[in-house]
Amino acid sequence: MIKTDHLTKHYGALAAVDDVSFQVGPGEVLGFLGPNGAGKTTTMRMLAGFVTPTGGSASICGHDVMTDALAAKTALGYLPEGAPSYGEMTVRRFLDFIADLRGLEGARRSARLDHVIGNLHLSPVLGQTIDTLSKGFRRRVGLAQAIVHDPPVLILDEPTDGLDPNQKHEVRTLINDMARDKIIVISTHILEEVDAVCTRAIIISRGRIVADDSPAGLAARSRYHNAVTMQLAEPQQLESARAAVAALPAVAQVEVSEREARVTALPQPGAMIFAAVSELAARTGLKLKELHLEAGRLDEVFRTITA
Repeated sequence: MIKTDHLTKHYGALAAVDDVSFQVGPGEVLGFLGPNGAGKTTTMRMLAGFVTPTGGSASICGHDVMTDALAAKTALGYLPEGAPSYGEMTVRRFLDFIADLRGLEGARRSARLDHVIGNLHLSPVLGQTIDTLSKGFRRRVGLAQAIVHDPPVLILDEPTDGLDPNQKHEVRTLINDMARDKIIVISTHILEEVDAVCTRAIIISRGRIVADDSPAGLAARSRYHNAVTMQLAEPQQLESARAAVAALPAVAQVEVSEREARVTALPQPGAMIFAAVSELAARTGLKLKELHLEAGRLDEVFRTITA
């Protein structure tokens, strides 16, 4: 597993990471979230052995990242922020270089290189130098070097940064496939990534852990949890719909978007209002484009926790 115990990093008077402890086991995909400057990347760098902690400890598969660094790094695949590489190398030469560093030989070497080149669709750019690649292809090359040796632990810092929606989907599918037998930590500020690939999420703010829960558990903290949103087909019904929904006894608050002709009803604590809102819409003749029950909004939870 990955384990941190009171992990701390100070830069002078600044506590970039402050007494962080958590464990991640096999099969978990942990989303490590936080606003810019919260300490996400510093924590990732300490786990990967590239930054020395001021205090506390971290281990990868039982190997302390400072005192048993080589064994820890052998078990680790790391995609750093920005995916630094050697711009003058071709993609093929760079991946061969990484395979050499990882000690890959013979049939296993060929199989692993074919695997990452195929799954990350790098064949069209194998002969190009890295500094001529688009940001998306550079990110894919960075991910390829992290997984080429098939490590049991992956630490990925913003793995879909710079990718278009199709490429993001491909990378997320790859992460989901790998998650069956790996431990994966993803540092990200993209909340949709948490829903797409993570089984658990830690939110860090000002260097400290402020939440540790499943994505569903975090969503349940939202004031929109079990809210009901309806979009009207006839915007002229918006005001009458708002008033009718607000009059329902279990509705605590109503929000209206005039531009989208939407009405969102927030329930009283513990109340379920979907049936009442649905029945009201039918009884009063509201013409609806959409009616749905909300699980909760991660962006609202994130803002509330980190404010």
